[in-house]
Amino acid sequence: MPEIEIQIGGRVFEVACQEGEEHYLLSAARILDAEATTLGQQIGRLPEPRMLLMSGLMLADKTAGLEDQLRAVQDTLAEREAELAQLRAAPAPEPERIEVPVVPQGVSDTLAEIAARAEALAAAVEERAAS
Repeated sequence: MPEIEIQIGGRVFEVACQEGEEHYLLSAARILDAEATTLGQQIGRLPEPRMLLMSGLMLADKTAGLEDQLRAVQDTLAEREAELAQLRAAPAPEPERIEVPVVPQGVSDTLAEIAARAEALAAAVEERAAS
């Protein structure tokens, strides 16, 4: 079991940890040291047990606030997931029926005849203009 030397609030401590968890211990020690340093700057030099207690309480307060935020985010996420599941489970909307009016065949024939006459007139006009 490795022993790591950490510094908290200007004091050095030797702490044992599990093999491979040294970086977690060092990271936690840095966080605790930051709190102890802040506390020392605000209050001044404190006895070691009081410094560690106050630093731990400050971190516990921050942790409680973060846990409250996490719960709120988890609640919001659960609501959104329930809403999404409800939308996925809802039946597909009925297809909308769109009716397109059909042009009667007689009208189509008449329009085709008018178009043919117009083309014939245009050809006659072009022929006269050319001569």
